[in-house]
Amino acid sequence: MQITSVQLKNFRNLSEQRVELAPHINIFYGDNGQGKTNFLESLYFCAMGRSHRAVSDYELVAFEQTDAFIQLKYSEGNVHVHLGQGKKGMNVNGMPVRKLGDLLGNLIVVMFSPEDLELVKEGPGVRRKFMDMEICKLSPLYYHELLSYHRALRQRNKLLKSIAIGRGTTETVPVWNDALVAHGTKVYKLRKKFAEEIGEIAMDIYTKISGGKEKISLLYKPNIVPESYAEKLAKTIERDLKLTTTTVGIHKDDLQIQINGRDIRAYGSQGQQRTASLSLKLAEIELIKNVRDKSPVLLLDDVLSELDEKRQSYLLSSIEGIQTVITCTGMEDVIRKVDKEKARVFRVENGEIYDICNV
Repeated sequence: MQITSVQLKNFRNLSEQRVELAPHINIFYGDNGQGKTNFLESLYFCAMGRSHRAVSDYELVAFEQTDAFIQLKYSEGNVHVHLGQGKKGMNVNGMPVRKLGDLLGNLIVVMFSPEDLELVKEGPGVRRKFMDMEICKLSPLYYHELLSYHRALRQRNKLLKSIAIGRGTTETVPVWNDALVAHGTKVYKLRKKFAEEIGEIAMDIYTKISGGKEKISLLYKPNIVPESYAEKLAKTIERDLKLTTTTVGIHKDDLQIQINGRDIRAYGSQGQQRTASLSLKLAEIELIKNVRDKSPVLLLDDVLSELDEKRQSYLLSSIEGIQTVITCTGMEDVIRKVDKEKARVFRVENGEIYDICNV
């Protein structure tokens, strides 16, 4: 899968740009705050229907402008985006995107940014989000089940709050319990399968990076299992009523990352944690290849500066045959580590993208 061209208007600080990408390595360099990450953000938005950093879509519209546009062409079609005040319009291959499930899985990207290096350090919510975003790229069914689960969860929590103030009855709680069990069980099974598959690939990658000295393993840590799901929801109803929220379920799951059998979050060194994060991202690429039979587009947002020489070299040697878009503040270090004949360089300055062609 390859992105061929991107046309932007009023997206962040990118006023009006048209960029044609090379099929292999694309390097966007410039000082901080010039618009490099904004360009990557536009690619990510076309694939995922959301920004990887903005809270509101309207943040993506240039200052003092009312609308922003993206037109992206890739090897299998095209994506058009219109962002305006309180509205968002998207279409894929001329067909309107009415729900996120219509978009996910068409253009597939893998984003790796400095924030991803925190994947192993942060709380369970970060790793749940990682699982959810990646499985959505692999399975349209997953998005539907996850969305249905969270709808049922919101309704159950709303009911609990109503009961607490005397405006509801516990008679309807089992209805939402059944919905949580039905959709939660399917989410559980797909998360478990994902953790096993990506864990096996990540283990092999980590072993190579570490020279065989250490072993990484991924353990899916469900808050609840299908066999006892309904029973636990029933048993915790008094606590849930007191707290007015659902205290058990797949929305409490975690993905534990271990090095030699020990939780890397608590016991791993910074080097081990960064190697684990890199291994997970590279494993994500391989899993997409295996399941979808196509290569994703890799977006590297100033991540090379966060990796040491050894990890940089391993990353860049692992992306052969994958279209990659790299942002950096200085291109010299990147250029000397990639095949110059396959690299195209762009300079970004004050929201303008200058193609300085092949190097």
